[in-house]
Amino acid sequence: MALAAQQSLVDLADVRPGQKMLVHAGAGGLGSTAIQLAKHLGAYVATTAHTRDIDKVRDLGADEAIDYTTTDFADVLNRYDVVLDSLGPASLEKSLTVLKPGGLAISVVGPPDPAFAAQLGQPLLKPVMAVLSRKVRSRAKRLGVRYSFFFMRADGAQLKALAALKPSTPSPTSSRARPTARS
Repeated sequence: MALAAQQSLVDLADVRPGQKMLVHAGAGGLGSTAIQLAKHLGAYVATTAHTRDIDKVRDLGADEAIDYTTTDFADVLNRYDVVLDSLGPASLEKSLTVLKPGGLAISVVGPPDPAFAAQLGQPLLKPVMAVLSRKVRSRAKRLGVRYSFFFMRADGAQLKALAALKPSTPSPTSSRARPTARS
């Protein structure tokens, strides 16, 4: 999960200090790692979580925790720079509306876009990926935002750099440690 968070937040989104980021499913594997990394990078982080996980995601570093059982994130968030979606089409569709102009929605559950075909080294698949992602890319374009499908790639050097991060002491209610140095 750390490698996926690194590649989506650093390589793809280029998250910078002061940017606003929404991480869906903050209590999950990717979400919990992404919250910590985004905070490490200096971002303001909002996340969605179940009632029972609100304290957990706050302990991980979320600045704003939205209980999805009682609140629709699209009703309370706006002008975000980046959204990391791991939930699916309905969440992705709404996520586009909370981005500021030029903002980026990243989905790890699809649909794949033409850039993914290039990542695979399969340029002949670009038209297929374009058709699969046409609806979400068109909606993003109408809203003045961007969409990208993300699929983690193996990268030993990045994994080694992540392993070198010195974790801080976990809080008593969290078993996860937060990184303390930017790689």
